[in-house]
Amino acid sequence: MNVDYEKIERFFITHLDMIYCTKSHLIVHLPELLEKAHYPELKTSILQTLDNVQTEMSKMEVIYALLDSAYTEANAKGVKGYIADTFATIAEQGQDKELRDLSILFYLQNVESLEMATFQTLQMAAIKLKNRQVVTLLKENYEEAKANRTSLLLVVSKYITSGEE
Repeated sequence: MNVDYEKIERFFITHLDMIYCTKSHLIVHLPELLEKAHYPELKTSILQTLDNVQTEMSKMEVIYALLDSAYTEANAKGVKGYIADTFATIAEQGQDKELRDLSILFYLQNVESLEMATFQTLQMAAIKLKNRQVVTLLKENYEEAKANRTSLLLVVSKYITSGEE
């Protein structure tokens, strides 16, 4: 594939904006999810996710600086809609603690999967940008998203098999 640098960079920044937007929304909404969560391990996972999101965002801010760019919120309308829909679904569970916790876990799993796919694709695109530091930072974020997703899978498994009420 012979795509020029400017096109790759535009693609890269647009998709970096989308995942940055997702993380920005997580920073705002994870504390809300923490209040709604019932299962103690879910609460712990939410707190860990919040810490990880802050770390990942810091790395993304370094990437923006390395590329002499900045986050543009206009590139993330679809992500905002998905997040709004997800929170509406969680709210629909009302007082049903079990379904609410499962909905939160489902949401967090999907976000981590989106992040993994995005960071992996951006790593490949970053090779064309010829900036090893960008590739390294994306790889680190990918590995963190992967670890978060694995951790959430374990919480789901424990939750479902524990009979927690």
